Amino acid sequence: MNLALRFAKLGTETAFAVAAEARSYMDRGARIFPFHLGDIDLKTPENIIEAANRAMREGKTGYCSNYGIPELREALAEDINGSHGTSYSGYNVAIQPGGKPVIQKFFLSLMNPGDEVLIPTPGYPIYESIVSFHGGKPVLYPYREGKGGFHLDIDDLEKRITPATRLLVFNDLHNPTGAEEDEQSLAALSELAQRHNLLVLCDEAYFDIRYEGQSRSLVSFPGMEERCLILYTFSKKYAMTGWRLGAAVGPRELVDGIAKLNVNDESCSNHFVQYAGLEALTGPQDGSKAILSTLRQRRDRCHELLSAIPGIHCFRPNATFYLFPNVTGVMKRLGLEDYEAFRKAVLDATGVSFCTRLHFGTPLPGERERYIRLSYSGIDLEAIREGIDKLRSFLGGERHKVKSA
Repeated sequence: MNLALRFAKLGTETAFAVAAEARSYMDRGARIFPFHLGDIDLKTPENIIEAANRAMREGKTGYCSNYGIPELREALAEDINGSHGTSYSGYNVAIQPGGKPVIQKFFLSLMNPGDEVLIPTPGYPIYESIVSFHGGKPVLYPYREGKGGFHLDIDDLEKRITPATRLLVFNDLHNPTGAEEDEQSLAALSELAQRHNLLVLCDEAYFDIRYEGQSRSLVSFPGMEERCLILYTFSKKYAMTGWRLGAAVGPRELVDGIAKLNVNDESCSNHFVQYAGLEALTGPQDGSKAILSTLRQRRDRCHELLSAIPGIHCFRPNATFYLFPNVTGVMKRLGLEDYEAFRKAVLDATGVSFCTRLHFGTPLPGERERYIRLSYSGIDLEAIREGIDKLRSFLGGERHKVKSA
């Protein structure tokens, strides 16, 4: 059987491949420290679980509107209006089975074959994969390390715009680097998008995973509500990754198009799970605050221990649940230039499993610094300490030098 030719252009979320490899090590009895996948090992708050159970008992187990239940759409619009200063109603919301479907439906709704799409690199690899799969042209723009962390270069981004450029993917509170733009940079990006008539996917998966300060949205700037689609997900804030519940929030005409895709794709999002989402938004927030507190403790411990390893320097982001340390020095000390050789050497010797820069989009020419991504959302404080201690021991001495594969 030969798959359609377009499959040659379809990538994958390679962090799942790393997770499968780690699982195979565990199946053989190895101790693994899972820093690789952005899943959450914390329990969904009890009031949310009970809301889903109650909805099932009340018979909310059949089809519902392809847009989602009205109560959830209205509650989500109100919630976003409160944090973003927008004027959405339920008509601007289409509920989705997770955040990820919003990516594909944004491109299916707006991108024609040959359209150019500006995509961050490093960045979530699904952006690039889906654009190519549906006949668009990914145009990569960089996040670069600078003073205080990673940043977007607006001038560099603008140089990549051509008459064929139609769409921009913007993932502030950025996976994998943790980068966020200040108000001045967001204002400049808003002006650029409007001047070049770009439609924007605002991937705000980590908008509420915030430890200090206040998250800002590109949508909040004048003229942007009309040209942005927000990717919203319940997965992070409420530890609901496996519940598969998210939303597309944006201009009504675009949301109507996405709702039509819902009919053709999954019919509707899970009925009773939407009542769990409604409880998440409108019920007590103690559970989500406890999740955030735990993640903050993990971030601080992970950053402290990593920063003590010679040859590693690591920015501590104020949001997300990732660290993206620069490991150029330790790779040189080990005599390694190849990312995969380094990753596997560490995994074999220590059980510490992580992703590298190569798992987050195509590198741009001239990238010389080396980075890995550690997620602390699925590993507790004691395992963080033990795993990074093993990592420090492995990376710390000449006796650990290995040859490039």
